[in-house]
Amino acid sequence: MSLPTGVTDTPRPKLRSRPLVATIILFGGLAALLLGLAVSVSVGAADIKLSTVWNAVFHFNPELTQHQIIQELRMPRALAGALVGIGFAISGAIMQGMTRNPLADPGLLGINAGSGFVLAFCFAFYPGLPFHYLILFSFIGAAVGTGLVYGISSISKSGLTPVRLALAGAAVSALLLALSEGIAIYFHISQDLAFWYAGGVAGTKWMQINIIWPWILGGVIGAIVIARSITVLSLGDEIAASLGQRTKWVKLAGMLLSLVLAGASVSAVGAVGFVGLVIPHIARSLVGVDYRWIIPCSAVLGALLMVLADIGARMINPPFETPIGALIALIGVPFFLYLARKERREL
Repeated sequence: MSLPTGVTDTPRPKLRSRPLVATIILFGGLAALLLGLAVSVSVGAADIKLSTVWNAVFHFNPELTQHQIIQELRMPRALAGALVGIGFAISGAIMQGMTRNPLADPGLLGINAGSGFVLAFCFAFYPGLPFHYLILFSFIGAAVGTGLVYGISSISKSGLTPVRLALAGAAVSALLLALSEGIAIYFHISQDLAFWYAGGVAGTKWMQINIIWPWILGGVIGAIVIARSITVLSLGDEIAASLGQRTKWVKLAGMLLSLVLAGASVSAVGAVGFVGLVIPHIARSLVGVDYRWIIPCSAVLGALLMVLADIGARMINPPFETPIGALIALIGVPFFLYLARKERREL
């Protein structure tokens, strides 16, 4: 039997997905995230009862010191952790899907280091720059770092490979970090950059939340819109093209979304790596290869990881705080080494 005009016989690949598991993760993760946010607000130098947290949120009394602590210090800190967890996780998921590179991550591909270098430049030459300008410069730095990594790793005749991309990312990140430290030492701004190097949400204010949440929300919506295209692209450029997809436009949109999500997150909390590496892998192993499920599940799991890490940072050595970046690196570094070793065996 002949096919109708305009219809090809290109087989459509079957995509493994687990909608039931994804639904459980989304609803269960959201419930756990709400509980984590409540615990995050109550834990700190001054422990506060959950009932007090409830009253401070829904029946705020400015005359009570604990209510002021919750509203002005604890709540923006907890929300910042959730927002940047979403940003880093979705950025990593998009990059892994587009490049088919299991090692792709904003911290490993120069995005974090590029943002840090430009922020160091701003602290040195434009002190007191408003935060909304710092976000824009953070985006520029993220684009510069990513461009350098992809440019260096594509010089080889064999083209881009996951390991080569990771090595180029490590080299560029080390270079940009060294330049940032040089600027910090020469212009005496080491203390201003110390928080960014360590990574954390301490000291986050409502002003920062009000600036970054529209960027991250826009990035999330954009990622959901192109999720199906990323799923097809993750099968390979040839298959995607045979199915009628404009791969160049999808890659451009995905890269811009990754830069927006990671750049906004870095400008708020600093160089927190490995969230975008670990979380998408966990989501993919649980829900399958359909990015229409991977992206929302990564968002929930990324937010939950950052909130729990922030709680742990305050509980490990009270009253001092452990940098969140160090805690997540305890998980991320072994995971990265495992993926690199696995990828090397497959080459």
